[in-house]
Amino acid sequence: MSRAITSNSRRLHYEPAFFLAAYLLYIGARWVFAGDPAVARDHAAWIVELERSLGVAVEATVQRALDAPAVAWLLSTIYLAAQLVVLPGVLFALHRWARPVYRRLRTTVIATWMIAVPIHGLLPVAPPRLTDLGIADTVSTHLVPLSGHSTIFYNAYAAVPSLHVGFAFAISVALASALRPRWAKALALLWGPLVTLAVVATGNHYLFDAAAGLAVTAAGFAAGVALPRIMHPRPVLVAT
Repeated sequence: MSRAITSNSRRLHYEPAFFLAAYLLYIGARWVFAGDPAVARDHAAWIVELERSLGVAVEATVQRALDAPAVAWLLSTIYLAAQLVVLPGVLFALHRWARPVYRRLRTTVIATWMIAVPIHGLLPVAPPRLTDLGIADTVSTHLVPLSGHSTIFYNAYAAVPSLHVGFAFAISVALASALRPRWAKALALLWGPLVTLAVVATGNHYLFDAAAGLAVTAAGFAAGVALPRIMHPRPVLVAT
């Protein structure tokens, strides 16, 4: 019994360290491979033209519709909290009471980070707030600056894919699968759409970024499922 308790205690201390190391590796790689601002703005212009051709260039409209100071502050808070508070908080909670769901979400997040890094490097994209679309930077206005010395290690041109959106939907699915009450499942499933609204309304992402974030996170989930099976295949039983 004591050995099992000791083993669980070691795992509890190992998991945060492992996850923090993976996060720092992702942030560092994203910063090292930050793209050229001029190229990032050209890519942003291409995305805007694509959205306009599809009739979904709604970023400016969404921000104007939610222009009330209290609403802008709330959505800016959600944008910051999604990655810095909610993601680690949900991982910690699931590690305590839904370990299989935790493992799937943790693996999905780390695999998605690894997939996203080369995309950030090869396809730098300026967010709407850094283009000439007339879209405001509400996070800097209401909370903390997203430029300058306070964010020296922040890659402002890594808008594609939006991992805010991808991870928010991954969290929604994870919590919905772990929770039992239907009302709790329904609340959990609202988190993904809410974060999508927040990243658009705060001027940090295009709808294109959100779609790319969903696709990359789905690829991360698939990689997380496939890799253990490839590395540790089940033995094939041969009838004799």
